[in-house]
Amino acid sequence: MNKRHIFKRIAFVIFSVFVFSFTSCLTSTTSSGTVGANRSQLMLVSEETMEQSARESYAQVLSEAKASGTLNTNAATTNRVRNIANRLIRQVGVFRNDALSWDWQINVITDDTVNAWCMPGGKIVVYTGIINSLNLTDGELAAVMGHEISHALKEHSREQASHDALTNIGIFAIAQLAGLGDFGTTALALATQYTIALPFSRSHETEADHMGTELMARAGYDPYEAVNIWVKMSKLSGSSVPEILSTHPSHDTRIKDLQSVAAKVYPLYQSADKA
Repeated sequence: MNKRHIFKRIAFVIFSVFVFSFTSCLTSTTSSGTVGANRSQLMLVSEETMEQSARESYAQVLSEAKASGTLNTNAATTNRVRNIANRLIRQVGVFRNDALSWDWQINVITDDTVNAWCMPGGKIVVYTGIINSLNLTDGELAAVMGHEISHALKEHSREQASHDALTNIGIFAIAQLAGLGDFGTTALALATQYTIALPFSRSHETEADHMGTELMARAGYDPYEAVNIWVKMSKLSGSSVPEILSTHPSHDTRIKDLQSVAAKVYPLYQSADKA
């Protein structure tokens, strides 16, 4: 066998290993639900890495808020947020059963930031700025939190980090990365980076809209309130865009899409326990 043939065979073996490693990292993190949320995803970063990062990052956020006197300062608001979140969390099994046993944590930070987020593994923060500036009803607050919970259920942070790893590291490091499944100490800021600092893609935002609207309907909140929240957001944004809207689809597109989704899941709301 000449050198050319040997080189071709080696190249084929390397390519085959790469394709196998690549395809083995394709998965759907959730079941479809009514809205069809079973899209395949590329996951090079391990779930364990993201959840470890989330635990440490979340603890740091809470520690800083506690030190500044802004953590859960209003008992009524904190209880309201937790009660709504817990109703939503009871419904997450429709998308993934394992999420029912996550170590869910829900906290409120007194700050004018118009935002909320949910880190991998169910670590939620709601800022009073989004509640107060929009004068949110319970249903509208359920829409906001359902959306953020859905990012965690679908593991959008992990997916986005994986795509960045694919882009920045190169194809010959993928097999090693997938095999290790761990970035070590450099991974500690992943959850903060990919949940708070960096925006999600528009497709991720739309997917979270759909899943979140189904969650709120199943939890007994009128899904059309998901439309209301973005009408309010549109009015609030004016010439400046709130952080939570920075990369989201256009207001008109989003409102029209949510009206369609709300109609689709409305029967779930009609049959849900409203208590």
